[in-house]
Amino acid sequence: MGIRTLIVMLVASILLIAYLATRDTYSLFLPGLLQGAALTAQITVLGCLLAVAMAILSALGKLYGPTPIRWLANLYIEIFRGTSALVQLFWLFFVLPQFGVSLDPFAVAVLGLGLNIGAYGAECVRGAIQSVARGQWEAATALNMTRIQMLRRIILPQAFIAMIPPWGNLFIELLKSTALVSLITLSDLAFKAQQMNQTTMKTIPIFTLVLLIYLVLSLLITIGMRLLEQRAAKGLARGRTA
Repeated sequence: MGIRTLIVMLVASILLIAYLATRDTYSLFLPGLLQGAALTAQITVLGCLLAVAMAILSALGKLYGPTPIRWLANLYIEIFRGTSALVQLFWLFFVLPQFGVSLDPFAVAVLGLGLNIGAYGAECVRGAIQSVARGQWEAATALNMTRIQMLRRIILPQAFIAMIPPWGNLFIELLKSTALVSLITLSDLAFKAQQMNQTTMKTIPIFTLVLLIYLVLSLLITIGMRLLEQRAAKGLARGRTA
């Protein structure tokens, strides 16, 4: 699906929300849901930043680190990929205090979801790096570059383009996973919707708005990643012709 189509869908979704906001049945719930959506967006953005950082560090550690670093990188990836995100959130929020480490619910949400998605992202980063043609490594070696120089100047710029599509999917997965943070006392979008539904039983208007808000957020992520992919591809093309 092209960017123009995605933008049309985004605008249509926003206009539909604006229209529903003029209806009494829906306008009653929209302000509270938007408050929850703001918290959801904050967790998503910070969680994505943590996920990218952890993915890059763990992928590089797994590929090129000394044995202890490789062992730690593999341990992190397998633990966070092999267990439920919900269990990880519960463990960070309810179990860590038993060891004297108490974290704010917001910090737990960012940390738990960021580490979870980062473990999946590490494999995306590893695969993208290894997909770069062997000739690129050989050319960099012929130029007497160090491994850090190879990665920074030759390999990672090419691998970056291959990483973008799967990272877009992972960011959307993180967005949807934020619904789990309502179980650790955070008033995110899902929590607000559940509260409103329990007190008013107006299921249709509440969850129609929730669906549209999640759609808007996911479309913003998709459009942003598509634009980033296009810009990165143009930059790489200019570099090859320079």
